[in-house]
Amino acid sequence: MSGTSLDGLDIALCSFTGNGTQTQFGLLQFVTIPYPQSFKDEVQRVFARKMADLEQITLLNAFIGNYHGELVLEALAGWGINADTVDFIASHGQTIYHAPKRLHQRADYPNATLQIGDGDHLAVKTGILTISDFRQKHIAAGGEGAPLALYGDVLLGGKPGENRILLNIGGIANLTYLPADGDAAKVLCTDVGPGNTLIDAACRKYFNKAYDQDSMIAYQGNVNEDLLRALLHHPFFEEAAPKTTGPELFSLTYVEQAQLRTGTEHIKSEDLVCTLSMFTAVAIENFIKTNVRVDKPGIFVSGGGAKNLFVMAHLKQAFTNASIADTTGLGIDPDAKEAILFSLLGNEALCGEPVAIGNNPAVLMGKFSFPG
Repeated sequence: MSGTSLDGLDIALCSFTGNGTQTQFGLLQFVTIPYPQSFKDEVQRVFARKMADLEQITLLNAFIGNYHGELVLEALAGWGINADTVDFIASHGQTIYHAPKRLHQRADYPNATLQIGDGDHLAVKTGILTISDFRQKHIAAGGEGAPLALYGDVLLGGKPGENRILLNIGGIANLTYLPADGDAAKVLCTDVGPGNTLIDAACRKYFNKAYDQDSMIAYQGNVNEDLLRALLHHPFFEEAAPKTTGPELFSLTYVEQAQLRTGTEHIKSEDLVCTLSMFTAVAIENFIKTNVRVDKPGIFVSGGGAKNLFVMAHLKQAFTNASIADTTGLGIDPDAKEAILFSLLGNEALCGEPVAIGNNPAVLMGKFSFPG
């Protein structure tokens, strides 16, 4: 799994028994191999941009497939695992543009999304059957291509008698609500707003840091209430769920426009990071309080945002009637959760059957690339 934060490649070595509701899994190994800055810069040249260099996209599609293959082999070698013993790779690829209809608003065009990092290149590089490009089938069947955490969350995260919210705070924040009675019609999986994307972007621009470690910058600043209200004033937050979004909307341009409207262009950089951190936290809080009205839910957090002390402190203060912890309590490494979920989608593609969950497309996702 490689997310929009471009931290590195998450590689999870998993074992599976069964499929569907009978799925049992084990996480055998996990590592995140950081990306060098030069690679991040190359991807950023085309990431979430309406106008991008077509040659760069074409070259990166092949390059990332090979590069991810090299990193997979590096991880396997480090674990002492022979590639011949691995049944398949489930590769998310690298998202460079997410364009649901609610965002592009072009009547003649459908929902769309684009991930690069060609599966054939990965398969040939590693010699391992590769399943990739999972999001396209979801869109073809009427979905928005995200968040795909739904399927894994339902199969791995539910517990009879307990209302659970599985909250993932990556570049974008998304959640899955799993009702205590197990009624699939009540399951809700949706994006809720920005996760780390704006905080990280501001840290890169104003502090030359990849992210706000331990929320040190946020805690040095103060929330600008006028700017916070402007950031929260967007139709996305009023739209019915399920819905998706991305850095195509929640970018520094979005922030700068909100600053212009409120005359806050010259606030301290620390205050900006603090306000953006609060924006992420309040957007999550507002969505849950409006859409998941249950008593004493268990909230399980994963993704990089699970380590954001500022955001987590606000959520714990906002939901005093809930238990809040990371997904370790579910037996799932919070850093590895998304990689695990895509491996599960690969397992379903190989030996599963479409699962009907609410109004979500009941489809098997993924394209097969053979090594030879």
